[in-house]
Amino acid sequence: MLPYRVPAVCEYVDEAGESPFGMWFANLDPSPAARVTSVLTRVELGNFSCVKGVGGGVFESKIDFGPGYRVYFGKHGDDVVILLGGGTKKRQSRDIALAHQRWAVYKRRTGEK
Repeated sequence: MLPYRVPAVCEYVDEAGESPFGMWFANLDPSPAARVTSVLTRVELGNFSCVKGVGGGVFESKIDFGPGYRVYFGKHGDDVVILLGGGTKKRQSRDIALAHQRWAVYKRRTGEK
């Protein structure tokens, strides 16, 4: 039997040393925070259901709860998921644009193409 590799989930940290995802998550109420945690647990187990690509190597996980929460991330190879941010349906376009910017910075820093 081949070993199953579980992706690590890490937070993107900007030039100021801040995690945009961490700041967003810290301001969530307990109920939506629990739902986001559930999504992250599934991702850590390699379950990418309810995930769609939003271009440029950025992915969105949609949470059908409240205002329609979203979690944005990129994949570094098969083993690492980089959390880029979070938001709601109302700010989706803006949040996707920010995720694209953060992903470009991440790739530039790591030398990934």
